[in-house]
Amino acid sequence: MFSKYTYLLIFLMSFAIWGVSCTDTTLTDHYIDSKHRAILQKSESQLDKKNHDITSELLMEVKKKTARYHSTTQAIQNGYVEDTHCVSNPDKGGMGYHWLNEGLVDPVFDPLNPEALIYERDKNGNPKLIAVEYIVIDVGQPHPHFGDQPFDIGGTPVPVDHYSLHVWIYKDNPSGTFEPYNPNVSCD
Repeated sequence: MFSKYTYLLIFLMSFAIWGVSCTDTTLTDHYIDSKHRAILQKSESQLDKKNHDITSELLMEVKKKTARYHSTTQAIQNGYVEDTHCVSNPDKGGMGYHWLNEGLVDPVFDPLNPEALIYERDKNGNPKLIAVEYIVIDVGQPHPHFGDQPFDIGGTPVPVDHYSLHVWIYKDNPSGTFEPYNPNVSCD
């Protein structure tokens, strides 16, 4: 009934909720000696590494699944429509050209089916895939996360409450993998 990615998402959300509920030590701080504090810090470090590993694995899965969209013919055949406007910000860099699949814009986060593909033009004017973007309509569900990365609130011209997240998997972004703008992208 559910795909393995739905189970992964449910697991990740449950794990995140469990992690938050287990990190409040304000009532016990006075009773934890330095040896036990070191053990707790090591456990938190291992949890951070595990979350990072899950995010890294998810990035690899998304990259494998979306590699076919280096071909814009594949993007078109799968319902993505080109927006001829290139998004940029003079202070932050660019996003590029968004190709949106409106049929995927809903309240469900499916990491292997991003709502938008992001391209930039090469020196010959041909589109080159550089990133993907997720758009999740907010209907009161828990805040979505890509592994351990929370989505941004809003961020697109979608006229309803939503979450969004850029994932720079095909072009390095010195500002960060999940930042909206990339200083290495230009609309010129």
